[in-house]
Amino acid sequence: MNWLERDAASVWHGFTQMDCYGANSPVIVERAEGRELIDVEGRRYLDAISSLWVTTLGHRVPELDQALREQLDRVAHSTMLGNGNRIVIEFAEALARVVPVDRAHTLFASDGAAAVEQALKIAFQYWTNKGEQGRTTYLAFGDGYHGDTIGSLSLGGGGFGTQIFDPLRFPVLRAPAFTEPGALHTAAQMVREHHRKLAAVVVEPLVQGAAGMSIAPAGDFAELGKACHETGVLLICDEVATGFGRTGTLFASEQCGLRPDLMCLGKGITGGYLPMSATVASQRVFAAFLGPDLSEKTLYHGHSYGGNALAAAVALKHLQLIASLPVLDNVRERSAQLRAGLETRIRPFKRVKHIRLQGLMGAVELDTSDDPKLARRTCTAMVKRGVLSRSMGPVITIVPPLTITAAEIERIVETLAAALEETA
Repeated sequence: MNWLERDAASVWHGFTQMDCYGANSPVIVERAEGRELIDVEGRRYLDAISSLWVTTLGHRVPELDQALREQLDRVAHSTMLGNGNRIVIEFAEALARVVPVDRAHTLFASDGAAAVEQALKIAFQYWTNKGEQGRTTYLAFGDGYHGDTIGSLSLGGGGFGTQIFDPLRFPVLRAPAFTEPGALHTAAQMVREHHRKLAAVVVEPLVQGAAGMSIAPAGDFAELGKACHETGVLLICDEVATGFGRTGTLFASEQCGLRPDLMCLGKGITGGYLPMSATVASQRVFAAFLGPDLSEKTLYHGHSYGGNALAAAVALKHLQLIASLPVLDNVRERSAQLRAGLETRIRPFKRVKHIRLQGLMGAVELDTSDDPKLARRTCTAMVKRGVLSRSMGPVITIVPPLTITAAEIERIVETLAAALEETA
């Protein structure tokens, strides 16, 4: 059997209809160099989706490789349940210095959905520990996406086949999607009206990524933050997708003027090297869990691989590199270049309905009314030309590494234009 046949015979791919897997031209990766992936046949592909938005500085970054090797000579993993690990402490200290969270304390996990689940449980128990009854509901936004575990699915606004699990999802107070005028203003009003039953508000600051890069004006978030502050409702910022420079600042909350009580991090936290996520809690939240040993105030939650030492070593070096290199400057410059290229080369196509871009989170939405697979076919045409992209329904996503070059941005735009000329 060839590699594709072996893959289909033994692997179950997420968000993928396996009955059609081979027909959708999957790339079977063997290795990588810089910002390119190389398949088992030696063909190269510019990774224009950052391997699902996780690869920030590119592949095989020498400094990150070295950090991993050095940690291997110490210890790969030790439990963080009741014990500590030096490199994890060092990373948590470094993270606390840069997150917009007051006197941050970090609980680690392995993926973004788990970070959100942790935040939900922490917010719920926070009010229990404070002795306040009835604060058991969450406010979340239409079109939001927070992961595919049951709690995160409940927060999400639907889509991706989640209606199958409606009997398992718990109800939330649903604010409008970012695409609706005045969504953040309406959400703030809902907080003030329903605050006595709200444990927390959960929001993706600035960009709803899985909604096709729906963007809300940064200035609109201040009113929501003020409503939470004045009513005591906890504010949870889900920065799994937007964190670590993706939107042009280290965290999108900075642009929105938000200082959340809980922040969820993932994806780019290790530069795409190893699975890691984090739920960062403010001192206000953390203090509510302090009490006698084995008391009911304890957060009885933790994962076997939470705070993995190898991941922490890479994450620490990754954070240091972002601070020492002109990464954020590059994001802003390449974003401006990408916007200009999309407006000039892609906007004129009749099938193009919308172009959305914040930092290096981009989306080209197509009119698929008479061709539901147009975006997917266009991405396939891009892959044939050596640029790896991914569609979400009618949307083609463009989420390149933060170190992408001017020449590579031009390559992405020209490849997309050529693909649209073929398919649209």
